Amino acid sequence: MTGRFDPGQTLTIASLSDSFGTSHMPVREALRRLAAENALEVAANGSARIPATSRARLDDLCRARIAVESLATELAVPNITARDIVQLEGIIHEHETIGRTDSVYAMLGKNQEFHFHLYAASQSEVLIQLIETLWLRFGPYMRLLTRHIEPLLKSDDSGTYSVHHHEMVAALKARNLDAARMAIIADIEATRDLLRELTAEDQS
Repeated sequence: MTGRFDPGQTLTIASLSDSFGTSHMPVREALRRLAAENALEVAANGSARIPATSRARLDDLCRARIAVESLATELAVPNITARDIVQLEGIIHEHETIGRTDSVYAMLGKNQEFHFHLYAASQSEVLIQLIETLWLRFGPYMRLLTRHIEPLLKSDDSGTYSVHHHEMVAALKARNLDAARMAIIADIEATRDLLRELTAEDQS
């Protein structure tokens, strides 16, 4: 979900077992589950391949993300508590601080934490499962994003990457369902537009 593997990269059970310090069995099961979610392509010999990227696939994934995540946001708004808002504001602060001092993967991890804390308030197990699947399939594009963002972190204002999160919190405080939905859509669309520039047109 945070883009640690390259699009098209082959992952063997042996190499993953070494990386995670575990036996082959849990790695094989994890690969099987990820393949079932279409997050990986598994060859007959058991090796796994990160799916390649394309603009068409990016657009398709983002359309699905907008549909599902905006619905989860709508359902979440009435359930958000004052404690949730404090926690979301804390995550934004950590996200921006990490953007200036730590790795891009930690920063994107906070981005993920913000989104899933919000979606948890939807109280929809089905929607959250669908969102997790879409985020898994979005992994190769997050790799493109990490490559783009990493060299900019020390010179750029990391707050620019959380502007829509601030809009979301403002909408939640106002209990403004439409504004909350538009903030989540704008967040996804901003990522999509940046990734379209980084994704080669002729890849598949």
